[in-house]
Amino acid sequence: MHADHRGLGLEAERGSGSPLLSDTLDALTFDASLPPQPPIDQEPSFSWRAVLEIVQALALAVVISVVLNLFVVQVTEVRQRSMEPTLLQNDRVLVSKVDYRLTRPDIGDIVVFQPTTDALIPYVKRVAAIEGDQVEVRDGRFFVNGVASTIAEAQGLTTPQSPQVSYPLTIPPGHYFALGDNRQASSDSRSFGPQPYENIIGKVLLRFWPFDRLRFFEW
Repeated sequence: MHADHRGLGLEAERGSGSPLLSDTLDALTFDASLPPQPPIDQEPSFSWRAVLEIVQALALAVVISVVLNLFVVQVTEVRQRSMEPTLLQNDRVLVSKVDYRLTRPDIGDIVVFQPTTDALIPYVKRVAAIEGDQVEVRDGRFFVNGVASTIAEAQGLTTPQSPQVSYPLTIPPGHYFALGDNRQASSDSRSFGPQPYENIIGKVLLRFWPFDRLRFFEW
């Protein structure tokens, strides 16, 4: 009788089972019908090759920028008021360095140049006369070969600035006469005489800043 009671106790324990053990076995049960799962990707390790490619790309961009600035185009800030109202102080312009490698400046071109003075910054002026032209300043006007200049943007009276520049004046070979559009607020060839072509940095093509005053100039 005692043995039967023990047997029944063991059977009861086996029949009831442990809930925790049962859940664990269910979780570990493998369903062969499910497709195999791809392995979990690991984070890529640090790549010196990727860093090198970035450095090379940056270096190439710097070289291209330097070459463009030296030989093709450059950005110039207008520092003076001498070209108002065409160009205002602090305007930014794009300057072509290619145009005058093939041709000479024409009357009406706006140029950036280093004047033959002790000025520390380049000047931005308009070409008012070229080599071989005879110019004269009289009666508040500027004359080229006996004809009054008709630059529409010019404002104010054109008056002499220096006794060292006398009129009538014939522009020598390889030179041009530069004037600011704001004639009363411009120090230009009336002060320091005709300027050599070789001192021209480039021709102003575009005013791009400020954006609301974007303007392309004649090529």
